[in-house]
Amino acid sequence: MNVLSLFDGMSCGQIALNRLGIKYDNYFASEIDKYAIQVTQKNYPSTKQIGSVEFVNGSNLPKIDLLFGGSPCQSFSVAGDGSGFDGKSRLFWEFVRVLKEVKPKYFLLENVKMKKEWEQIITDAVGVDPVEICSSLVSGQMRKRLYWTNIPNITIPADKGILLKDILQCNVDQKYFYSEKAISYLDRNKINKRFANYSDSKKAKCLTAVFSKSLPYNVYVDREKSFCITGNYANMACVNYNKSQGQIVFDNKTIRKLTPTECERLQTVPDGYTEGVSDTQRYKMLGNGWTVDVIAHIFSHINQ
Repeated sequence: MNVLSLFDGMSCGQIALNRLGIKYDNYFASEIDKYAIQVTQKNYPSTKQIGSVEFVNGSNLPKIDLLFGGSPCQSFSVAGDGSGFDGKSRLFWEFVRVLKEVKPKYFLLENVKMKKEWEQIITDAVGVDPVEICSSLVSGQMRKRLYWTNIPNITIPADKGILLKDILQCNVDQKYFYSEKAISYLDRNKINKRFANYSDSKKAKCLTAVFSKSLPYNVYVDREKSFCITGNYANMACVNYNKSQGQIVFDNKTIRKLTPTECERLQTVPDGYTEGVSDTQRYKMLGNGWTVDVIAHIFSHINQ
């Protein structure tokens, strides 16, 4: 089997295939981010990098059996600029072009939830309706995504019951803890008071240590599931917390952000997979990546 991935950054699709034990002869990757390429080649050195999707020519490739990709979502996302097909998300049309050129047996396209009119344009272009799957079913992260695919009989995965607290690390490096200046953006007393008012069942879903009846200065989070990790997580985790866009951890009387390893776990990527580049780049590629276990669930329906 020959596989072609477009816009798949650090090769989440390749992780999924290997997790399922699906064999392939060639894995072609169209990616331009040098750090994502570096991480891919570290983990899968036989990957054939073929450059920007805008220069991919299907006639130059062997018969492709599986084509998949997640075209840029920035212009479709509610957090984006709203430019739709006029912005970065216009690269969706490159996916359509390559799809027509290589005529694979199976294809998969991933993107964010978006305006219904944009969703319909994509549906009409690829010829199948999307399936909406939230990553919260297979991980500790809320991440709703649309998946257009001709892989048959796709179902919604069973809920594994994984909570945010389940992926937290112990003995985290001090560099992930916030300074007092950064913490000053938060109303810590308000957050502690809110948590103290939770029911015991709610507390049990947010604590990683035995809860004492006093003020909860154990390791804990105030959400059952993480917010959707974005490519800009490193910068927005604390400052934007009060806007419900960040994610913080209360750890031994102070506050920290999630580590890259914890973000790997939220995306169901193997621990340490993104090591070898800066933390900033690790957060970026994880935020821009896929939840591997969702992709593996979809790929599990491939008739080999």
